[in-house]
Amino acid sequence: MPSRWQLLLLFLLSTTVTSTMPVQTTFSVKLFHRFSEEMKPVQVQTGDWPDRRTLHYHEKLLRNDFLRHKINLGGARHKLLFPSQGSKTMSFGNDFGWLHYTWIDIGTPSTSFLVALDAGSDLLWVPCDCIHCAPLSASFYSNLDRDLNEYSPSRSLSSKHLSCSHRLCDMGSNCKTSKQQQCPYTINYLSDNTSSSGLLVEDIFHLQSGDGSTSNSSVQAPVVVGCGMKQSGGYLDGTAPDGLIGLGPGESSVPSFLAKSGLIRDSFSLCFNEDDSGRLFFGDQGSTVQQSTPFLLVDGMFSTYIVGVETCCIGNSCPKVTSFNAQFDSGTSFTFLPGHAYGAIAEEFDKQVNATRSTFQGSPWEYCYVPSSSQQLPKIPTLTLMFQQNNSFVVYNPVFVSYNEQGVDGFCLAIQPTEGGMGTIGQNFMTGYRLVFDRENKKLAWSHSNCQDLSLGKRMPLSPPNGTSSSQLPADEQQRTKGHAVAPAVAVRAPQKPSVASSQTSYMISYWRHWHCHWLLLFHLLSVFY
Repeated sequence: MPSRWQLLLLFLLSTTVTSTMPVQTTFSVKLFHRFSEEMKPVQVQTGDWPDRRTLHYHEKLLRNDFLRHKINLGGARHKLLFPSQGSKTMSFGNDFGWLHYTWIDIGTPSTSFLVALDAGSDLLWVPCDCIHCAPLSASFYSNLDRDLNEYSPSRSLSSKHLSCSHRLCDMGSNCKTSKQQQCPYTINYLSDNTSSSGLLVEDIFHLQSGDGSTSNSSVQAPVVVGCGMKQSGGYLDGTAPDGLIGLGPGESSVPSFLAKSGLIRDSFSLCFNEDDSGRLFFGDQGSTVQQSTPFLLVDGMFSTYIVGVETCCIGNSCPKVTSFNAQFDSGTSFTFLPGHAYGAIAEEFDKQVNATRSTFQGSPWEYCYVPSSSQQLPKIPTLTLMFQQNNSFVVYNPVFVSYNEQGVDGFCLAIQPTEGGMGTIGQNFMTGYRLVFDRENKKLAWSHSNCQDLSLGKRMPLSPPNGTSSSQLPADEQQRTKGHAVAPAVAVRAPQKPSVASSQTSYMISYWRHWHCHWLLLFHLLSVFY
């Protein structure tokens, strides 16, 4: 019986012979089950060889599966993280700007904030030592049954102000006394002169970690927080009254801090369900069945989540002039498309929908309809975004429905035109998907989901470990017709798609893939022997 070193030597010789031949060859290797008779002489030294079909046999197989599962999730060092009050997100309709929100905890002792989710900006900011902030009393909002909170660095034992010389501070040459001068910030958003300004501080962000099991542990991560003293525009009119968490690719975003600290893989996922609920997970890189498309660079930099849409189809019709670049932005309530794409899509939709064109007072949308029956909607034409390599993104519900006491009052194609060549895919197009913003691999991935689990075989935690609800806020079931759309924080033109690699490059890739397969098999043999 050959020793394990002889087996390794035979394997290395076979890879050397096959790899140096100038003609195309077929490499093959015989595979053995780890508990087969052929492997018994190798592993019997451990003194733990289970008999087939015994309980011990299945326990060892399950233990190995569990270890492989942890490796697929990044191991113990790269578990999934979510806010300490649970992964659940929620939307409250028009009263809160149609955005999704989640509860987070900041500081020591921790203080809770109901923050809006915004993939179009970077900074996490909350109302703080307020000079000009939105009302925080529950009496101002129809959906709240408790007051919102205000943050103060002086009341948090773990807070510290950032100096103006900090690498994340934009003061530059205006920083005179770097050790004593605090770092101010101002963020101007593109909707309704909306802004937030104040001082930057560092404090603790409270999270829970999980890998699909029922046991979770608490995690405290230092992040930069905007102490928002002054807000303006939409932030004084019901949108994000208790703050906003930026999920963009910039250095100051929460995902960036978590990834840089080694707590997660550099990725996160958002999932929005049709019932206005959703999920947020840090470190999630998606499922094995997802589709994907690469993010586009802007001036050679990865500064926001922009993708290239090759065409847009309505039903079985795909107009030729519907290619465009668009930013995927959870901080935008509805979808905006460049004029040429919007016109072609809206006209084709109008041809196919079986309803009467109409107008609704106060509606921001141009293509609105009255159904023939007040009890139900007509069949809505499907709207599909097509990406590279024939990957498709079917929009779950491209229309906004208005209701009255009798039933359906009408519906509108929930898309608006925008100037320039850059569109914005808002939350209304994201419904029904688990969207993975894979910053590590520079791609957007998606798969159909009801947002109840992450296909890990077990349900992920949705609420705090003590069983209490992560939110005492009821969803607004009767949505109103007038929507307030929040424009993205960034809107820039993306470069053209890169050229296809040459045939010589393809040959080199194929060659190295050949060697990659050999070394991968060698790695597995070594893992079996040891």
